[in-house]
Amino acid sequence: MSNGPQPPASIGDDIHSLYRDHSQWLTGWIRRRLGDNERAADLTHDTFVRLISGALTRIPQEPRSYLATVAKRLMIDQLRRRQLEQTYLEYLANEPASQACSPEHRLIVLETLMQLDAMLDGLGSKVRQAFFFVQLDGLSYREVAERLNVSVSSVTKYIAKATERCLFFELDSEA
Repeated sequence: MSNGPQPPASIGDDIHSLYRDHSQWLTGWIRRRLGDNERAADLTHDTFVRLISGALTRIPQEPRSYLATVAKRLMIDQLRRRQLEQTYLEYLANEPASQACSPEHRLIVLETLMQLDAMLDGLGSKVRQAFFFVQLDGLSYREVAERLNVSVSSVTKYIAKATERCLFFELDSEA
């Protein structure tokens, strides 16, 4: 039998080793930041699901740093989703009872808002706010400009940028 070089392990084996060696550390790291054991366990799980479903082709040289980065991004995504959901629920609470919608409709609207948020991810807050003011609140560009304390031409550029991002996002999802 030869003691020569061994064939490379599959990425599945690498992720299994990564999980075995670092999942407890990651759970503790997240728990210290969130103060919640269950959310820490869920985010640890989500982190490894992201690695399995992602384009990880090899184990990084600094696995804990890499795992922490992925977990931070998931925490930010979760926080954004919660903030968006809370804003939507506050909006619904202020609507007249005659305009109340079914739980199914609420879920569809919330999912749509989350998809829009994902489409606009990476754009500046004023761009996202302008887009939502125009598309969801039906404000004119002038009204948006006043709310954001910018010029109407800036609002026009913001809307164009956001619309372009949505179109590219849609084209990418069709490919």
